[in-house]
Amino acid sequence: MEKLNFITAGVPLKAGNKGYEAGFKVLDDMGLDGLELEFVRGVRISDVSRKAVSSANKVITAHAPFYVNLNAREEDKVEASIQRIIETAQTANELGGFSITFHAGFYLGMDKEFVYKQIRDKIEIITTELNKVNNKIWIRPETTGKATQWGDLEEIIRLSKEFETVLPCVDFSHLHARYNGAVNEYKDFCQIFETIGNELGQTALDNFHAHIAGIEYGEKGEKKHLNLEESDMNYKDLLRAFKDFNVKGAIVCESPNIEDDAKLMKDFYLGL
Repeated sequence: MEKLNFITAGVPLKAGNKGYEAGFKVLDDMGLDGLELEFVRGVRISDVSRKAVSSANKVITAHAPFYVNLNAREEDKVEASIQRIIETAQTANELGGFSITFHAGFYLGMDKEFVYKQIRDKIEIITTELNKVNNKIWIRPETTGKATQWGDLEEIIRLSKEFETVLPCVDFSHLHARYNGAVNEYKDFCQIFETIGNELGQTALDNFHAHIAGIEYGEKGEKKHLNLEESDMNYKDLLRAFKDFNVKGAIVCESPNIEDDAKLMKDFYLGL
């Protein structure tokens, strides 16, 4: 991508229930760059909404439904998870999307290496299916906010090395919560960008997909999202690191006040 874009997790709140067209007008008025389609309970979008999204000339990403576990014990749940990710990728690609993300799975008390292989095998099925129809959208497992969830940065970088169209979605708030308040200093953020650049190359830094929000956490990790200024999330040093590494792509704001915090971050970033 040509620059760092600031987008909202879903339709801006100021649009009320008036849909995507009204949402894009709010984004225009606020100088924001796009939004992440939130397929929370299923990959469903009306024809009217499809038209609004595909003609908006905005940066579009998508979040697959939350009920995904590529390491489920039940085969039908695994199959459904694979299909939800494929459907998300197909729909986002049809709408001009840049990237999709999802929470890949849970450890369920199993050996971490075993779980890695389980998830890798399912990602292979997903990427093979998408390649068949020449869908090259970025597929991104997201760093997760609890130690019970598969998806620390190391695991996701390792997975990304195995597939041409897989890269990380780095949820900085999740990493901060996963390690109970760590990963929140300028040097930590620089280390993440340095590692990704070294391990996955410049392409990964030029096509970044990040989630940022304030976050409440405890010993077991993530509790809930907060507004940035009501949390200890060190977003200013994080944005300084984005700037210093010249990272391009999309930052998705997942704070409860999605558009206001996205604007807060963009204004701060442009002022650096």
